[in-house]
Amino acid sequence: MHPYVIFAAGFLILFVGGGARFAIGLTFKPMVDEFGWERGALGAAVGVYLVVSAVATFVAGRLADRTSPRILLNSGMIVSAFGIGLMCLVGQPWHALVLYGLAFAVGNGLASLTPVGVMVTRAFPQRAGFANAAVISGTSIGQLIMIAVLAALLAQIGWRSVFFWLGLAHLALIPFLLFALPKGMGGGASATAQGGMTVREAARTPRFWLLLVIYAICGFDDFFVATHVVAFAQDRGVDQLVAGNLLAFMGLTGLLGLLATGLASDRAGPAWTTAIAFAARVAVFGLIAVDQSALAIAIFALVFGATFLVTAPLTVLFVRDNFGMAHLGALTGLITMVHQFFGGLGAYGGALIFDATGTYDIAFLLMLVASTAALVLTMLVRRS
Repeated sequence: MHPYVIFAAGFLILFVGGGARFAIGLTFKPMVDEFGWERGALGAAVGVYLVVSAVATFVAGRLADRTSPRILLNSGMIVSAFGIGLMCLVGQPWHALVLYGLAFAVGNGLASLTPVGVMVTRAFPQRAGFANAAVISGTSIGQLIMIAVLAALLAQIGWRSVFFWLGLAHLALIPFLLFALPKGMGGGASATAQGGMTVREAARTPRFWLLLVIYAICGFDDFFVATHVVAFAQDRGVDQLVAGNLLAFMGLTGLLGLLATGLASDRAGPAWTTAIAFAARVAVFGLIAVDQSALAIAIFALVFGATFLVTAPLTVLFVRDNFGMAHLGALTGLITMVHQFFGGLGAYGGALIFDATGTYDIAFLLMLVASTAALVLTMLVRRS
């Protein structure tokens, strides 16, 4: 299979999956308002989703080292379609927990950036940084286009139709993927011909644990913001459509951040770009802690959006450069799993903080402290 066909397949998987994953942030407030739930009730489903999808991502990473991408990624898309599509029928918090937190999580984890990243790294071994950034930009573009369209239609079609159409979009992609994804290990140069550490061997190195902590903090930040930024903006008086488009435009700035990251990481390595991203987060979390005007919220969302997926294409580079290619999928999947676990903590913890205090102020202060710690740790990785 030609590398660019493989790239297109990976891009479309992340385009649809990325748009679907962030739709919960768009529908969060309408759902809890309609049912009279506390935000923690739906936040629990998001938290479970992130934990379960984290485990599924790790499993997908291990399978990517030894299984056909065609089987793995198509299976994930089919399970995702039914999980997200049937969300249109929810009436109780446990329905969302089962459909979004479990079913969609498993499918989205199997058809995630980890197996796609392994596939693309094999297809473009000489330009892995930019190729991964470009393919992962599918998530940002999906967030931009799909969320913008759904935000514009939400008032007319309702939140239930949002989930129905997202399920249909997953199914519509299957025929192309059956043609485009490789039957075998795929891509150009073989990764298995190169040496590398196993997960156990990597776990004996200090750098591995530094990376886990950095990615844990990154996930903690990411999914708190993705889940709650629309509700936070509406709480502060921003119009529903404007708030929804704010989430969509985070996808646009995320795209710009991703492409800049891909170009920079092939030249300077992954540590510097990660440090710059966390420095930007420290600045905007500091801003929103002291100023929650509409302008400050817009600046916060757009700057944070530029950093949102920056670490995603860098995961394979950190693993490749430090631990080799032989177990690229397993190690990348493990780091991504930790990222997702703590993302669940950020999403659910933010809901609990709001339910307890009536604001997100304490949550923003926690994110500020955590991002500062991640910046320091990233500089330690660079020095070592």
